[in-house]
Amino acid sequence: MILTTICYLKKDHKTLLLHRTKKENDINEGKWIGIGGKIEKGESPIDCIKREVFEESGYILNKINYVGFITFPNIYHGEDEGMFLFTSDDFSGEMIQDCHEGNLKWIDDTKIKELPMWEGDSYFFEWFDKKNKILAKFSYENDKLIEKDIFYIN
Repeated sequence: MILTTICYLKKDHKTLLLHRTKKENDINEGKWIGIGGKIEKGESPIDCIKREVFEESGYILNKINYVGFITFPNIYHGEDEGMFLFTSDDFSGEMIQDCHEGNLKWIDDTKIKELPMWEGDSYFFEWFDKKNKILAKFSYENDKLIEKDIFYIN
């Protein structure tokens, strides 16, 4: 299983999203997603998300909110992916203008569901304000969500 992280930065009723348009052989091509990436050898999920957010956006995470863990069977070029989901509303620094993976944009929270994204990602936004943590499994076939299991953990 490939382990990854993703973080959604929030401010003023807006969310920073990345429109994936620049990476070759990208399973996220054309979709709007949060900021994150693969956990490297020796990294914890927190190490990874701090590094990824800084590299892709220029922001430094001061506080991180853990939302949950999602598995995606057979999604990443035939491999399973396990993803740690985070949010942050406490960060500093200046946003970079040229992200190597796509275009960064602050999106009004009321407009997010209009954007092309993974079908399962729409659930993330419902989870952000919940006190429970999430354990979920989203199964896709040809970019279509075919099965979901969501568990709320106290």
